[in-house]
Amino acid sequence: MTTLYFIRHGKTEWNQEGRFQGANGDSPLLPESYEQIKQLAHHLAPIPFKHAFSSPIKRAVDTAEATLAAMHQDVPLTLLPGLKEFGMGVWEGMRFEDVKRQYHDMHEAYRHQPDLFDADQVPGAESFEHVQERFVNDVKATVQQYGGPDVNLIYFSHGMALTAGMGALLQVPLSDVRKEGGLSNTSTSILETDDGEHYREVVRNDVSYLGGTQDETNTV
Repeated sequence: MTTLYFIRHGKTEWNQEGRFQGANGDSPLLPESYEQIKQLAHHLAPIPFKHAFSSPIKRAVDTAEATLAAMHQDVPLTLLPGLKEFGMGVWEGMRFEDVKRQYHDMHEAYRHQPDLFDADQVPGAESFEHVQERFVNDVKATVQQYGGPDVNLIYFSHGMALTAGMGALLQVPLSDVRKEGGLSNTSTSILETDDGEHYREVVRNDVSYLGGTQDETNTV
C-alpha cells in the first residue's frame, strides 16, 4: 500500500489579505507560517518518506523545503507542474469581495458548484477539468514510479488544486468536490492506494498539530 500525504502551503500575505493567488500570482509566506511549518514537521517527522513532490510555485516550494529541513530526513524533492494552483486568470491578485461583486455567478460556482464554473467567463482561467487532469496525471505517475508496499510519499500543493485533484483521485463527482469545504494552510490530507488507480481517503484537512485558532483567511 502507498500512502500519500498532501500538504497545503503555509499562509501567505495574499491569503491574509483575502486575495486570489492562483497559478501565476504569488506572495511570501508570513513569518508566523514558518513556526507552523515547524509544527507540521514535528508531526510528520516519525514517518519515513521515500520521496517528496512540490508545485513549482514559490510559496509551495518554500513550504516543502522548510518542512523537509525541519523533519531532518534526507528526502529527495521533485517539482511537479501538475501540482500548481488553479490558474485564475484576471482574478489573480484581486480581493475576494471584488471578484464576488464583479463576477458573482462564476465566483459562486467556483466556491460552491464547480460543475457550473465556466472558465471562458473568466479571462485566462483554467477549467476544473483541466486542473484535475494535470493533477491526477502527475500524482499517478509518481505512484507508479515510487509507490509500493509501506511507501509514504508527500506532496506540497495549493488549496483549490488539492481540493479538485484529490476529489478526482477519489472519483468524487465534480459537483460534489467542494461539499466538504476548503483546506487550511499547512494542513495535511492523506489518501491510500493499493494499485495506483483506486484511492481512499484516510484524513482530510488535519490541523490538529498547529497552535492557535484557525480563521476564515486560513481556508480556501
